[in-house]
Amino acid sequence: MSLGVPSLAAERNQSIVVEVIEFKDEKIPIGTPNILKRSYESLDYDECENDLLVNEAQRKGYPWEIRKKISRWFICLIVGLLTALIGVGIDISIQYLAKIKYTKLKEYLDACSDVDCMYTPYLFWLASNLVAVLPGAVLVAYVEPIAMGSGIPHVKCYLNGIKMPHIVRLRTLVVKVVGVVSAVVGGLACGKEGPMIHSGAVVAAGISQGKSYFLKFLNMHSFAKFRDDREKRDFVSGGAAAGVAAAFGAPVGGVLFALEEGASFWNQGLTWRIFFASSVSAFTLNACMSWYEDHPGNMSYDGLLNFGSFDDLNYHMPELIIFVVMGAIGGLLGAFYNFANHKLTVFRMRYIRSRWLKVLEVLLVSGVSCTLAIFMVYGMEQCVDIGDNPTPYPIQMHCDDGEYNSLASLWIQLPETTVRSFFHDSSGTHAIGTLLPFVIVYYFVSIWTYGISVSAGLFIPCLLVGGAWGRMIGIGLQANFPYAPILANPGKYALIGAAAQLGGVVRMTISLTVILIEATGSIIFGLPLMITLLTAKWVGDFFNEGLYDLHIQLSGVPLLAWDPPPLSFILNAREFMSSPVTTLQPVESVRRIVHILRTKTYNGFPVVDPCVSSADSVRSFGRLKGLILRSQLIVMLQNKIFNVNTDGWDNSRINMSMFRKLYPRFPTIEDIALTDEEMNRSLDLRPFMNPSPYCVQMISSMQRVFRLFRALGLRHVVVTNETNEVVGIVTRKDLTKYRVWKHFGQCGVKELKIV
Repeated sequence: MSLGVPSLAAERNQSIVVEVIEFKDEKIPIGTPNILKRSYESLDYDECENDLLVNEAQRKGYPWEIRKKISRWFICLIVGLLTALIGVGIDISIQYLAKIKYTKLKEYLDACSDVDCMYTPYLFWLASNLVAVLPGAVLVAYVEPIAMGSGIPHVKCYLNGIKMPHIVRLRTLVVKVVGVVSAVVGGLACGKEGPMIHSGAVVAAGISQGKSYFLKFLNMHSFAKFRDDREKRDFVSGGAAAGVAAAFGAPVGGVLFALEEGASFWNQGLTWRIFFASSVSAFTLNACMSWYEDHPGNMSYDGLLNFGSFDDLNYHMPELIIFVVMGAIGGLLGAFYNFANHKLTVFRMRYIRSRWLKVLEVLLVSGVSCTLAIFMVYGMEQCVDIGDNPTPYPIQMHCDDGEYNSLASLWIQLPETTVRSFFHDSSGTHAIGTLLPFVIVYYFVSIWTYGISVSAGLFIPCLLVGGAWGRMIGIGLQANFPYAPILANPGKYALIGAAAQLGGVVRMTISLTVILIEATGSIIFGLPLMITLLTAKWVGDFFNEGLYDLHIQLSGVPLLAWDPPPLSFILNAREFMSSPVTTLQPVESVRRIVHILRTKTYNGFPVVDPCVSSADSVRSFGRLKGLILRSQLIVMLQNKIFNVNTDGWDNSRINMSMFRKLYPRFPTIEDIALTDEEMNRSLDLRPFMNPSPYCVQMISSMQRVFRLFRALGLRHVVVTNETNEVVGIVTRKDLTKYRVWKHFGQCGVKELKIV
């Protein structure tokens, strides 16, 4: 159904049509994207400029600020180094374990060319996959479920201002690292590049705080000054960018990724620090992996995903039309990928909820992937000279001496190696007749794989599928236009296909273009890549949203979009604000504060002067004096700061350190023990509250309020009338419950249900 917004909009003879989602008998179906979960809280990115912070700044002066700036650069250095070393550990572990697996599998396959003995390599392949994926699946399902997938949607939500439980815990990092090694070695259609972004974010969050709940002995007091959401957010941005740099050898792409995919905030100083962390990460990984590959100092190992060197990556103007068509194909395939995976994810949320079922699904996916691969290895062939291409595990299956089965080699090697094969294998290595079934099988297997309970990314599967069908297009062009030298490079079209497929799924444009430019080392090919990615995004957006956004919506996360809903300037704050408001007085009784904290779930309370009367038609709750957070009240009660103001208080005990030492795990009101005598005391909130919170007039438009939230990463905005009396409050959920939907070129606004 639809309805027009009431009150002022109706009085002005204007309306914005909002589709209201209704659920029969108030039963919310599991897996619906039309809800927001009340359990997701916002982060406090707005710095509370209370008396404690002002006194601390005055007492410590300029030298303290200079030390903070130097410390930020030092932390970025450590984040870049550690993120790269984690990437090195992941890559070496995967290479070592995969070498053992594929070497033994090659021996079994080379010793068998008849169907009667194929059970031996099949059983070994199946057993090795299942044994490899089982530890990672168990860890994700039973120890840390948030380590599932690439982690990019979670990081995106965190940078957007949403408190995601356990997202930056050390335990999450351990499960993520072990899980991604397990998944890749287990033969799943996944990659290790996406999880590197999440790993970098965890490293940055942990290092910047100088303490760990898991490692209780670790407590670096020199980093205590960064223990707040705002500082932590900036470092997490740098860690995510460092993860991109380590994965692709793309420091500039890492900076743009943090900007395009997550950050609702930015400044010049942060840009330089993030670029520094990304450069350190890329350099460290390059140096370590070059040393590991026995050519130290050569610096030829750009990232975990090494695209190799493209010698001839040129193009002519007419080819831009081909690139646009390939971008459209990538957009269509990406839209179907997202649609199918979305439906599959809803099915999982409704029916695969038990932990043992999640582990069983991982084993099933691994087993089916192995079975399909062995059928293709035995049933199809593409024999080429073994000297033409340096494949790590050449399989002779059905081929003469001196030849190998190029189709078999696509399965019996790491996915990153297969991507490079499509880019750099010589002409004639692959044929359309063998690539087509490979594309179909791997495409649907990758759809099934993304979303199961393992730590794995989708960059590699998308690049691999796109590289395969892009290579097919290159082979077709080469066959039909044999006298056109510019079309004689099928690897070029494999690269365009890989970009189109990945862009069609994730809908990234600027950052992905720069990542691919840095990974290939070809600036001149930037225009074709940009055109391809933009086309893939536009075509894909016509049908549905990017995969990360779809998964975020299914999770019920109140993510703030980049732009406000269309026609939102028609609505004003009084029509979507939350009211009535729970307020506190500047000096409030402990008993009432405890009662409010136990009965209300709010995290911010306006502090008001109650001696106000208003003639306005909208009820007011007192003249605004400030805003105080739940966490501040909890700390005050825990430290029993009763009847205290700034006159003669103990600066050694009552200061910002009280809050920083408990951050980010503040106790709950149930953890605070108070006597009857203490309950009769009072708290002076004025030294602790934010005396100048962000507020808007109740006639302010939704568009203005939305942009204020989005630009500043706010958690609360107080709504006042013309005499500065509080009439309501706006939170993230009040804005995000109005979501824009797009389908087949149409769009609208729907109002979500908060549960």
